[in-house]
Amino acid sequence: MRHPVPALEISDGQRVLLESLARSQTGAHREVVRAKALLMASEGVANTAIAQALSVSPGSVANWRTRFAEDGMARLGEVRKGRGRKPSIPQEKIDEIVDLTQNYRPKGETHWSCRTMAEYVGVSKDTVQRVWSARGLKPHRVETFKLSNDPRFEDKLVDVVGLYLNPPERAIVLCADEKSSVQALDRTQASLPMIKGRGETMTHDYKRHGTTTLFAALDVLTGTVIGQCLPRHRHQEFLRFLRTIDREVPKDLEIHLILDNYATHKHEKVRAWLDKHPRFHLHFTPTSSSWLNLVERWFRELTDKALRRGVFHSVPHLIASIEEYLDAHNENPRPYEWTATAESILAKVARGRVALEKIN
Repeated sequence: MRHPVPALEISDGQRVLLESLARSQTGAHREVVRAKALLMASEGVANTAIAQALSVSPGSVANWRTRFAEDGMARLGEVRKGRGRKPSIPQEKIDEIVDLTQNYRPKGETHWSCRTMAEYVGVSKDTVQRVWSARGLKPHRVETFKLSNDPRFEDKLVDVVGLYLNPPERAIVLCADEKSSVQALDRTQASLPMIKGRGETMTHDYKRHGTTTLFAALDVLTGTVIGQCLPRHRHQEFLRFLRTIDREVPKDLEIHLILDNYATHKHEKVRAWLDKHPRFHLHFTPTSSSWLNLVERWFRELTDKALRRGVFHSVPHLIASIEEYLDAHNENPRPYEWTATAESILAKVARGRVALEKIN
């Protein structure tokens, strides 16, 4: 006949911690069950009764008691080595999947999919997905980048970012650019309106009715935009737009204009006009660095909100729609906040160059 197991000795401090853990609604289930078992054991309840009450085996209760007597609260929630659920995927297979994903490609294809990898290594597609997810591998995705080859990249970057972060006194900073060849596209059939269970639909084919070029200058401080639609994209049209800016900006303010390196902006007639208007100061972004010009962000919103799903029967109709969006934007403008410093951008570019050198 078995002798009854003596009550488990628990200090007052340990009891407080165990009671708190036993009442927890967010703690790990195994820790809550062990805390309840240990509290019952401290009251002299038999292992079989504890096991029956908590739906565990008597052997587990006996092991928990022994371990608590040896280690106390220090290792209450740990699973001993060799216990618990065994890995279903051999480590060799995991290493093979990772190595293939990072260093090889399937024959005739540019990247692995879950199914092609699963077929190649002899596991399920869900297994491949779990391995990729655990290691942050996403072979189906690709991110684009462009490193500028401008020899004055750093100087131009520091200049433009300096205007964003520390604009000069009694001056206005304008980000200017052209959205050229904006097409007046008319759909071949009428769009179907949105109804319950189905979004708005439109035909993929269209009729072209001509193009226009939008010249725009974004005020960095206020978010307002000076815009003008002109038929072509030459230095003549750029001069017209400069005159528009000159009229609309108060005469007592200096004008710092951020532009890209398009030849139109450096035409000899443009330079001659600027010599006669000394309050204009031009700042050029580095080559292949249009992301540095904040007006590009506004062009994206214009495209998403007014152009991509628009239906335009003529160029005047297109221009009217652009001007309507421009007026609505300027009624409640919101500036774009530039936060990246020149130092952080240069550090990121340096890391990109180092990575490319390693590959090459």
